[in-house]
Amino acid sequence: MPHVSATSTPPPSSLLGDITLADILIVIVTVVVAIAIERIITAYLSRFAKRARLQAHTTNNLILVTRILILLVAVATLVRNVGAAPEWILSISAIGGAALGFASQKTLGNFIAGLFLLSARPFKVGDYVRLGTVEGLVQEITLNYTRVLTMANNVVSVTNLQILDRDITNFSLEINELGRQMGIYCYTFEIGFDHSVSTPRIGEIFNEVFNKYAPELPRKPEYTLVRSDSLNRVYLVYLYVRKPEDIGKYRAKVIEDAYANWDEKRTSLKSSS
Repeated sequence: MPHVSATSTPPPSSLLGDITLADILIVIVTVVVAIAIERIITAYLSRFAKRARLQAHTTNNLILVTRILILLVAVATLVRNVGAAPEWILSISAIGGAALGFASQKTLGNFIAGLFLLSARPFKVGDYVRLGTVEGLVQEITLNYTRVLTMANNVVSVTNLQILDRDITNFSLEINELGRQMGIYCYTFEIGFDHSVSTPRIGEIFNEVFNKYAPELPRKPEYTLVRSDSLNRVYLVYLYVRKPEDIGKYRAKVIEDAYANWDEKRTSLKSSS
């Protein structure tokens, strides 16, 4: 009868292998360093938020994201130095890479765009802005969205990533030619007329309307011709207000009175001819 040698089955490999004293020291040092870095960066972000006058929820979002990043770096350091099994590392890397690739493509870009807006500050809460086709009063700026109250009293949330792809117009007039704070808003809008009324008479129309509202405004409105074709002439009106809430009110009044005066002059010209 042939002799059959018995083969021993190797024990299943541990995911983390054999834990040694050096591994324990690495874990302790990594945790202590991660906590120290988290405390330092959190304190810095808190001071930065006070200087930049960031809202509380924005500061909390920054701190939360920072803590998550520090935690991920600490976990990656432990996985690399403690001696995890290669198949475990590959599994975690594959799952994490797929999740990040799927979920963070826009989220990460939106987060970076939010950081850029908070640092560059092209506008702040309380400013009257035009973000592409969205126009209104900025109510809230977060790391993900900017919320704008439009003239129709609708709150529109625009992602920060979309804002960077649009033209940004801030109507707040911070300083004048002498470098002094003005604290007023210069809102611009277009208004067009056909050629039935001459250019000098159009100027008279604007002056009559502007003189009417000049006592109520911090500065008399102005106008300039921006384009003219065979059908009409288009003017750009500069409207100055102290409160952004007044933009919609005086814009409507100026347009209504300008067209009313234009109709009167056009009617008078037709009757006299």
